[in-house]
Amino acid sequence: MSHDTFAVGDLTAVIGDNEAYGSHRAGYNGVHRLVHKSEPTTLFVPSVAGLNLEHIMDGDQELRDVEAGRRVFFEPRNSPMEFKRLSETEAELYQPPTPTFHLESWTRFKLVPPHYIDFTFKCRPTQHVFRHNFIGLFWASYINAPEDKSMYFRGQGAWQQLCTPVHNLGSTVTHWNNKVDLIFTPGLGDALFKNLSPLKFEDPFFYGLFGKMTFLVMFDRTDGIRFTHSPSGGGGNPEKQTSNPAWDFQYIIPIGNPENPNEDYVLKEFGFRARAVYCERLSRSEIVREFQEWRKGLA
Repeated sequence: MSHDTFAVGDLTAVIGDNEAYGSHRAGYNGVHRLVHKSEPTTLFVPSVAGLNLEHIMDGDQELRDVEAGRRVFFEPRNSPMEFKRLSETEAELYQPPTPTFHLESWTRFKLVPPHYIDFTFKCRPTQHVFRHNFIGLFWASYINAPEDKSMYFRGQGAWQQLCTPVHNLGSTVTHWNNKVDLIFTPGLGDALFKNLSPLKFEDPFFYGLFGKMTFLVMFDRTDGIRFTHSPSGGGGNPEKQTSNPAWDFQYIIPIGNPENPNEDYVLKEFGFRARAVYCERLSRSEIVREFQEWRKGLA
């Protein structure tokens, strides 16, 4: 089985690996479909996914990939992945070490009533193949033609709004105290994760609006977390005459100076926890409260 349906509280989610079925295209993992009892239209573009593990990055190898299909650039989407239903509320996606980056990973999704998806990710590099100062992971959520394409978050003591005008322009927001400047080999291709916004975030959460619904994503840390936006990453919607934005995030693992790399990262486990909230429209004060209460519960 490559996917299954989970109905918990107000949410119904289809979670699965990269395998195609029905109208769902191959190469998209994570939450294939997400609906709320108050909104029957799926939040994510039906043929693709949300919370989809999209890229493994080192600033070099993925950017050299210009072949059709871009199997290195999109390595997590093109490499074997195993779906397992753990319970009535929880699923796991396991990916054995990938062909280029040799990264092994485990992703768990757990639906929690009334309207939460708890997300736990861990990974293990198995070889010394990363060419610069970081291991990068990137997740994409392709949103189903919302009227408002923006991502909202807190920064500089106020609410910030990120809605990039085109793909690969001012796409990525780092934490205000970010100390890791990623190194990229000069002269290679462009990507969302190479293009930084002047905006900075304070608290590790962002949200977007989908009709009368709020989609909120919260993280257990600021270290390594980055937010990324594309106005058109999910393609177009001819019926609504608009594009499908991508509300994305990254997890960056520093591995030392490229001239003297810290090879101790091999066979170590790295990871983080997150929670997605999908519910009827929340006020900004309610969003902050959701984040504060969740973080308090993690302690």
